[in-house]
Amino acid sequence: MSKLDGNERWKNKMLMTEHVKQYEGAERAASSSKKMLTTEERTMIRDLILLPHIDTMVTKSLRELDHSGSILKRAYRMAGEAIQQRVMKDTHQLLKELKKRNIRFIADEQEEFIIYHKVFCRGYQERFGLTRDVMRTEINLRLTMYTAELGNIIKNGFTT
Repeated sequence: MSKLDGNERWKNKMLMTEHVKQYEGAERAASSSKKMLTTEERTMIRDLILLPHIDTMVTKSLRELDHSGSILKRAYRMAGEAIQQRVMKDTHQLLKELKKRNIRFIADEQEEFIIYHKVFCRGYQERFGLTRDVMRTEINLRLTMYTAELGNIIKNGFTT
């Protein structure tokens, strides 16, 4: 609390026009930056859109594995289930973080090669689109990352 807070004389003082405009401009910029999605939040939304697709792909691969005659079927199944657990863990963390930031989204529509989602962010609505090519590339990168992590865990487990 400053010395002027209790002083009623300061409530009726006039401000210069340029100071009022400067203050209002700063206020608008601060409020609009709070409503817009940050790059980090866009990445989180993208990942949350892609993770269910990754889970579906791994599930389908595990189903196909059940019908194969591979002698490593059990090892492949364990690897697939470990990747699925990691996908579920990442999904849960992203949902929790987006909820904390007051962001939610729903599937909107699909035009030729673009899948759109409506994003509701702190009272602001935005349309978020991903092309199928970008989705394919990101899914491949993410699966490669999960597989590499699993490979490192297996390597470290066998060497100890």
